[in-house]
Amino acid sequence: MSADTAALEERIAHLQRVVEDLSDTVARQDQEIALLTRRVALLLEREAARQDEGTGGVVMGDERPPHY
Repeated sequence: MSADTAALEERIAHLQRVVEDLSDTVARQDQEIALLTRRVALLLEREAARQDEGTGGVVMGDERPPHY
């Protein structure tokens, strides 16, 4: 086996390892994104329910709070 072949095999092995590492990273990030997406959806649902109930509003400017 020539030195060129050995060098190519070494590069291929290195690239395969990098591809596997990147694949693992992408899979982990996909799980994290899915979890965060579910959490954001839950928070949006909670906020919509709170707005429907009429509580948790923010007083803007010279608006009087509802208890006056």
